[in-house]
Amino acid sequence: MSASDQAPAAAQSFYPDDDLLFRELVAAEDRHFWFMARNKVIAAALQRAARPLPAGFRTLEIGCGTGNVLRLLEMAGGGSVVGMDMFAGGLRYARQRTDCALVQGDMHAPPFCTQFHLVGMFDVIEHLADDSRALTSARALLAPGGKLLLTVPADMSLWSYADEFAGHQRRYDRNQLRERLLAAGFRVDYVSYFMATTYPIMWVKRRATSWTHQAHSPQQARDLFLAELRPVPMVNGILRWAAEREASLIASGRSLPFGTSLLAVATRPEA
Repeated sequence: MSASDQAPAAAQSFYPDDDLLFRELVAAEDRHFWFMARNKVIAAALQRAARPLPAGFRTLEIGCGTGNVLRLLEMAGGGSVVGMDMFAGGLRYARQRTDCALVQGDMHAPPFCTQFHLVGMFDVIEHLADDSRALTSARALLAPGGKLLLTVPADMSLWSYADEFAGHQRRYDRNQLRERLLAAGFRVDYVSYFMATTYPIMWVKRRATSWTHQAHSPQQARDLFLAELRPVPMVNGILRWAAEREASLIASGRSLPFGTSLLAVATRPEA
């Protein structure tokens, strides 16, 4: 990572024990356009990624948090599904949303010996100081020929208080993500930006916020983050409709040239 790609020091994150923010997050996941559109995109990628996998394939989501994507993986019908997270705070809510097996554990020292046919990591590795190690550990959890499904935030020009408060270390571009996956021993099947329709809005909003809030106290960052989790009626519906149109493009294997997030599908080679 070059000096220009380095993120500022992250502000204190709400993980792992801010229950109010977990409750706000759970509410947002059920109605905010961003979470709903992301799930559509993940479902589209999952449908393609699962085609070569065996019947009843085993699925692991690393960093499953409150179970928002985990319940999508469960509904996909991929045999046994396991959710793993380091923090009990999110898992308490995941238990209310899914019947999947849930494990509190560290991906670098997983509390099981089995390998999985599909591993998902959805907006996880940007939180980690050593993302390369995380990808290598994810590869070790995959059976040969297994698939990794991954999403991350895109474009360091969109860096803001929201990234700092969420505990992000970085945002990615397409080439950086591809290079990280290759270095971890994956074959990269597909990489695409998504949330393209929201990119201009987010860029303007991030610039405006950075101009009006040059420095944020932890409370200011928390309040701004909470405000973003609360959808605006009408606007939320329009943005959801627009962002969900991208899922059909991703389902067909097309790659979008820009967006506020990135999606990747990668394979652990057989040999």
